Amino acid sequence: MSSCPACGHELIEAANFCPHCGTSLAKMSGDTTRVIPAVIEEFQLEDLGDEDVAAVDALPKGSALLIILKGGHSDGRFLIDADLATAGRHPRTDIFLDDVTVSRHHARFTREGDQFLVSDENSLNGTYVNGELIDAPTALRRGDEVQIGKFRMVFFVNQD
Repeated sequence: MSSCPACGHELIEAANFCPHCGTSLAKMSGDTTRVIPAVIEEFQLEDLGDEDVAAVDALPKGSALLIILKGGHSDGRFLIDADLATAGRHPRTDIFLDDVTVSRHHARFTREGDQFLVSDENSLNGTYVNGELIDAPTALRRGDEVQIGKFRMVFFVNQD
């Protein structure tokens, strides 16, 4: 039997995730299956509602906002105002995305000076920026679309 590289818990041979801590074992097993393709759907910044526009305009200096899209309209927002924000299905992540298409610890957003980057945390379905699967930390610009599992989000940063 093998053990989890993160917590040391004993694993059954066919496990893709540690049953104790949820760590993806894809690197150990070589499993790189992607089951959620990037959603290619046109979104125009003009499609934002008045509340979303006001939230973007009111962003504090050094912060960013992810607006969740659903059917071409806003379906929630997440403020990123720290140097590190985690995203995933685990309830303790900063950006909690409750769906089986999202890994427990799926992605991370980091702030480096005035720049925000997103990186995938070895998730099963990958992280996409503007429809492209990323494999390294990727800088985000205003209006970039980030897809994590089935969740599509538009990124906005304070303009000051």
